[in-house]
Amino acid sequence: MRSLVFLLLVAAASAKVFERCEWARVLKNNGMASYRGISLADWVCLSQWESHYNTRAINRNTDGSTDYGIFQINSRYWCNDGGVSSANGCNIPCSALRTDDVRAAITCAKRVVRDPNGIGAWVAWRNHCQNQDLRSYLAGCGV
Repeated sequence: MRSLVFLLLVAAASAKVFERCEWARVLKNNGMASYRGISLADWVCLSQWESHYNTRAINRNTDGSTDYGIFQINSRYWCNDGGVSSANGCNIPCSALRTDDVRAAITCAKRVVRDPNGIGAWVAWRNHCQNQDLRSYLAGCGV
């Protein structure tokens, strides 16, 4: 019985790591295909390079801010983690970006791209996705 309880706790604490096509379908179903002219392939590419599709990804930056969740949304501008947060543009706690329910993360990502930098706010997108052939990110997904 103790082993079962332990396994359930481990499963509950582990991150949801999406498969590429599964993530593409989730994004499409949540209105991300062509959101503000950004292709679905761009979103999938961005998520691959930022978090490897991991909902619980976290990265601490040298400026004291932290990037959270599947989109690696930064705490300095977009969410509040009690640290260097100054703007909280998405009006959410950063912990909301690290759950398996990705609706808050998607809503916040939509808010980020409405800013002047658009999808270019993500360094990983600029370095790995911008001006690249992204067809492979949706290949075989049927989206």
